[in-house]
Amino acid sequence: MTVKSTKVTGPGIRPDSRYGSILASKLINSIMKDGKKSLAEKIFYSAMDTVEEKLKTDDPIKVLEQAIDNIKPLVEVKSRRVGGANYQVPVQVSAKRQQTLAIRWLMQAAHAKKGKAMHKIMAQELMDAYNKEGSAMSVRENTHRMAEANKAFAHFAW
Repeated sequence: MTVKSTKVTGPGIRPDSRYGSILASKLINSIMKDGKKSLAEKIFYSAMDTVEEKLKTDDPIKVLEQAIDNIKPLVEVKSRRVGGANYQVPVQVSAKRQQTLAIRWLMQAAHAKKGKAMHKIMAQELMDAYNKEGSAMSVRENTHRMAEANKAFAHFAW
C-alpha cells in the first residue's frame, strides 16, 4: 500500500460550505477531533456568529483573516548545533508555516481555557487576536522576542 502525500492546500482540502474560504476549512479541520467534522463545523460557525454579533460586522470571515494575519510570526528560532554547542538561530518563516503556526497557536490558546463552551472561547480568542491581544498574540510576541535576543547567531542560519 502506497501513501500519496498531498499539499495542505492541495486538492485534498476544499473551501467551507458557508463562507467559501479555505482558511475557514483549515480552522474547522484543526478543531475536529476523532473525525467528528459536523461537530467542529457547529463550533466554528457558532463562534463566527458570535463574532459577527459582538463586533457588529456583516463579514466575519474578514475578522478571521485579520486575526490570523495578526498572529502570524515573521521569524522563529531553530536550534543549530555548531562545534559542540547548540545555538538558537533566528530564521524567517515561510508563508505556509506562518499560517500553520497561527492556527496552531489559536487552537492551543482556546484549548487552554476551561469552563466555557468551545464556541464562546473560540469567538473570544478570535476577537482578541483581531484586536492584537490575547494568548495567541503573546505566543507570537514571545517568539519574536526570542528571535530578537538571538540575532547575534543569525550568521549560523543555513
